[in-house]
Amino acid sequence: MLWTIAIILVVLWLLGVVTSYTIGGFIHILLVLAIIIVLIRLIRGEKIL
Repeated sequence: MLWTIAIILVVLWLLGVVTSYTIGGFIHILLVLAIIIVLIRLIRGEKIL
């Protein structure tokens, strides 16, 4: 589930970068949060998938 959310956020972020359309930076904030969560889980050694 976490990977699905991260992938969706990356796609939306790339779409925003390419089309110069962002929702007030909201997508960027969510992307950063998703990356931080994934990194924390990797560091703790938890199963991600």
